[in-house]
Amino acid sequence: MRKVVAYELLSLDGVAEQPDKFVTDWDEEMDENLGRVIATQDTVLLGRRTYDDWAEFWPTSGIEPFASFINSVEKFVATSTTLGRTWANTTVIDGGLREFVTELKRQSGGDIGVHGSIALTQSLLEGGLVDELRLVIAPALHLHGRKLFEGGLSRRLTLTRHVASPASYLLLDYQVGS
Repeated sequence: MRKVVAYELLSLDGVAEQPDKFVTDWDEEMDENLGRVIATQDTVLLGRRTYDDWAEFWPTSGIEPFASFINSVEKFVATSTTLGRTWANTTVIDGGLREFVTELKRQSGGDIGVHGSIALTQSLLEGGLVDELRLVIAPALHLHGRKLFEGGLSRRLTLTRHVASPASYLLLDYQVGS
């Protein structure tokens, strides 16, 4: 069975919105971490806001290895409205999110990634559909913005990997329990 792996950039106080405001340094350890995350993924789930922002930015970006990955990977967008912009390998999720992701996990393939997409990640966590959280915790307090765990999380997490990068970011992998 495939796993849903959520990769999120957070400030130390849990803010996930606008990570470019608090992720200000990027080092080789963080590159290696991102490469490890995307190496196992062949499908990505995106929320509507993230899709709109990324469909404008990533098709012409040269930021590697993520640009090549996100532009070529199969993408599914959770939205109830028509997409305003097209992006290669993108399909709108038809029907209920829980049923769609449950069926997707049953199919053969690699990991199913969720990148950014705060509300989508929250919905998947609430529905018990996230198998792993891969967090990059910035050494900064952002204080304002949407937090990934705003409503709490009633799941037990098991730390499976932890690394402190040279730029003082914490790279944390958690297995999500019931």
